[in-house]
Amino acid sequence: MGRDGGDVGTAGAGACALPSSVDVLVVGCGPVGATIANLLGRDGVRVLVIDKATGIFTAPRAIALDNEALRILQLAGVADTDFETVAIPYVRMRSPWLGEFGRVNTLGSLDGHPKLVTFYQPDLERCLRARLAACDTVQTAFGTTLVGLDQQREHVVATLETAEANRHHVRARYVVGVDGASSLVRQLIGQAFDGKTFAEDWLIVDARHVRMPIDHVEFICDHRRPTPHMMAPGARERWEFMLRPGETRAEMESDTRIRELLAPWGGLDDMEIERKAVYRFHARTVKAFSQGRVFLAGDAAHITPPFVGQGLVAGLRDAANLCWKLASVIQGRAAPHILDTYDQERRPHVTAMIGLAKLMGKLVMPRNAGVALATHGLMRLMRLVPPLRAHFDELGIKPKNAFRRGLFVPGRSKTRLARGTVLPQGWVRGRDGDLRLSDDVFGARVVLIGFGADVGAMLDPAVLTALKAAGGAVVQIAHRGQRLHRAERCCWEDLEGVFMPRAVPFGWATVVRPDKTILHDGPASDANRIVREALSLIGAPTGVSASSIPSTLPSA
Repeated sequence: MGRDGGDVGTAGAGACALPSSVDVLVVGCGPVGATIANLLGRDGVRVLVIDKATGIFTAPRAIALDNEALRILQLAGVADTDFETVAIPYVRMRSPWLGEFGRVNTLGSLDGHPKLVTFYQPDLERCLRARLAACDTVQTAFGTTLVGLDQQREHVVATLETAEANRHHVRARYVVGVDGASSLVRQLIGQAFDGKTFAEDWLIVDARHVRMPIDHVEFICDHRRPTPHMMAPGARERWEFMLRPGETRAEMESDTRIRELLAPWGGLDDMEIERKAVYRFHARTVKAFSQGRVFLAGDAAHITPPFVGQGLVAGLRDAANLCWKLASVIQGRAAPHILDTYDQERRPHVTAMIGLAKLMGKLVMPRNAGVALATHGLMRLMRLVPPLRAHFDELGIKPKNAFRRGLFVPGRSKTRLARGTVLPQGWVRGRDGDLRLSDDVFGARVVLIGFGADVGAMLDPAVLTALKAAGGAVVQIAHRGQRLHRAERCCWEDLEGVFMPRAVPFGWATVVRPDKTILHDGPASDANRIVREALSLIGAPTGVSASSIPSTLPSA
């Protein structure tokens, strides 16, 4: 266990002089910090990433990603084929007395990615760091520690200390703290970290080449020794064993005890123990995700118990939500007030997901046999009712990443896709026959999408100018076989019916944020008004007076 000093991007600060000023200082280069740096670097933002460690941490940590997380990594330029994953067909909950009482179907894909995969975190971190090394606007400084922060009106002055004990002052327009659960950034800005620390410790064992491997995720919900068990890439498997009162870390990490615990799956001679560690789980959230020019993300802002595999996923959602806002403000494409919506949009979903994880924890680790029989028996009975069974089995219980308040134009949409929700993703085909996932077509920008309508031809020139000034673009999505292709237009066919008619009607216009959240929508005939109101909301530079932008469109 520990840090691997031989990985990509592990040079210390001495390898390259620290800059005196940057747009964004990212403190922490775990998977969330590296994703943030990649997203910002993709947009040309000048970034300095520091981490007190000199290599990638190889102790057992995150192991699961869902389709949302894979989609965010796609946005950062990392495909789900760039690092090894294993698709999980189902998650099973089993009682020693009642047998299987719960099963979640995770087979298949959603938004172009598997619904649930396991992965090996060091592989993902190497992939992210390799991309950072290739980004001209991102500089990394490993073995470098944050010492202090001084927030001023127009910037933040950060005091950094290198491994050689040299101190440097770096001026940043913004700072993002992604430095883990014991975040120094959070402490320096005085943010409380409220919540609960679970009383129970857990032994995590990662092993390779198990004689009797499984192909799914299983929770053995025995109050005497709750045990999650799952497969992972590289012929790996993971077990998590809850410690009983009186059991010590040294005792549980001994070969003798691990041999006893793993006996149902074969002896130690039948597998290779890769790592073992005792952890304590937490459920905590900061009072505010930002203060002034300093933002918190990932475990620095919230910690989710592992029972729903959403800890790292939540941090990646933070990255997707925050980075486009920072880039837009820094590059003058939006007003600073949009940064206030980061906390507003992320806090409710984080809180809901922590609530789900705590609920799952009660199922996984019941207090005693009586509670186990009651709760697990109730779950079995509920699954006899088809609507309830579908709700649990098809992930209906999982909180949707949708906003009640935030950076979207208020009002009820007339489609299945509400404003403040994420646009689905599907495979589309271009004029030359090339196939792409739709997010790759839309890009990291504000996009006006015409579904079955050539909204680019409908836009008034002043509105189109304003959209382009905000870094935006126009894209047509046609239903399969519809002919809207023109040499000067960006038009793609919806091959799977993901958009029309499943989500939106023919002739609909939608403005989508760079994180693929729906900002505004309406009939394509109202495209000028839709764009004008969307740009006004984000404070985008129009280049024209508001009065020169027509509120309605002439008939086509």
